[in-house]
Amino acid sequence: MSAPTRSPAADRARLVEIVKARSFQSGKEMKLASGRTSAFYFNMKPTMLDGEGGYLIAHLLLDAVEDLSVHWIGGLEMGAVPIASAVAAVSPVRGRPMSAFFVRKQAKDHGTQSLIEGLAPGETLKGQRVVVVEDVTTTGGSALKAVEALRAEGADVACVITLVDRQEGAAEAFQSAGLDFKPLLTLADFK
Repeated sequence: MSAPTRSPAADRARLVEIVKARSFQSGKEMKLASGRTSAFYFNMKPTMLDGEGGYLIAHLLLDAVEDLSVHWIGGLEMGAVPIASAVAAVSPVRGRPMSAFFVRKQAKDHGTQSLIEGLAPGETLKGQRVVVVEDVTTTGGSALKAVEALRAEGADVACVITLVDRQEGAAEAFQSAGLDFKPLLTLADFK
């Protein structure tokens, strides 16, 4: 069975439809992870964990990193986990195998006590180029926390990619940190 012919523009348009149906709310003020409040709220888990949504996200992310020499993808738990897992699962089909990892918000106090999970014994991200992903970006704080942990391990962060950029300062924060930033969608796609 061969993979269906893809159109990145059609994939993006379909992803917007899925996000609108499964993950977007507007009207009522809600508190965001950044501490801010907004009348626009994205809970991307229903989209990321949807079969078609995850498939589209994986392909669009692979399109976004097509010209980068990277073999690892991940970010801060919990939002990055389904994204990185979907990309890792789809990447061999695209002839571009990538492995997933995630950064814990806090190292466990038992077991390996690792802050970065997904690496086999003896594997390291030192000297490896990685992509940091997150589901929704407001100020960029979650992704920057992951970047800090990855840089401390010696990883080279090639770029940060978000599924939805709320356009509330993240791009400027990433630029200040010397990071390339690529949003797949922005709040403007939902207004």
